[in-house]
This record gives sequence, C-alpha cells and structure tokens, in this order.
Amino acid sequence: MIQWKEERVLPVHIEKVWELYLDENIKRTMPKVEEHTLIEKTETEVGAKHSQKYREGKRVETYIVETLAYEDNPDRKHKQIAFVLGKAFEINLSFTLEKLDESHTRFIYAGHNKGVNFVGRAMLKLGSEKSNNKVVLEYMDRVESEAIAMK
Repeated sequence: MIQWKEERVLPVHIEKVWELYLDENIKRTMPKVEEHTLIEKTETEVGAKHSQKYREGKRVETYIVETLAYEDNPDRKHKQIAFVLGKAFEINLSFTLEKLDESHTRFIYAGHNKGVNFVGRAMLKLGSEKSNNKVVLEYMDRVESEAIAMK
C-alpha cells in the first residue's frame, strides 16, 4: 500500500479553493477525467456516487467514485472519496482546507492506494515511491495554480 499526506499554505481565500471541488470544476484539477456524472444523491452529501471516466494514454477507465465524508464549514472544508480503479487498486483520497485568515488557506491532501488483488499489489511494489510523490506534488501544484487563477 502507498500512503501520503502533504500540506501547503495557499495564498487564496478558503471559499475560492473549495470551488475547485465542485463537480463542475473537477477537470481543472484532474484534467485526465473525461466525464464525471452524478448518479446517486447530491454532490454535497456523504454517500453521493459519481460515474467517472479517466483517460490514461489511449485507455479509458470507468469506475464509481463514492463520497465518504463531506464537511463545508466557514473555517474548515473536507471531502473524502474512494474508488476502485481497473479492478486492481482501491484508492482513497481526502482533501482538507483550513482557513488561516482571509487570504490564506492550509491545503492538506492525503490518501492511499492499495492493491486489491495479486496484480494490483505486484504493480504497487514495482512502482517507485519517488514517482508516486511526484504525482502527489503535481496534483498539489495544479490545485494551487488553479486556486490562484480563481482569485
């Protein structure tokens, strides 16, 4: 299993950063997501489910993303999602925002990627921690640049 938890301070108001986590803005932070369709409940509810299509090269994977936690308070925002990718990986992601002041937000990105079968576990063991860290930091960079662009 691969786990991570990274944080950084963004020079943006918490509400602007939170807008990036609305369904309509998902492609701003996850450009490889081609389709993100609500299929159960509403996007702001625990238990909400989305059908998502993700492109990796020529291959398009379709899977169901479930919202496990959702908190929208003035000083703290939190969303946790989980999905199984390619019948091989169980991915759990959480995005937490904490208001530091009117123009600064602490952004915490945490998660894990766990192999659910022999193939998934083997692929994770073969992958490098360095490449996983690169993916995590690239995502955080994208969130920061998109949040600054929304100011």
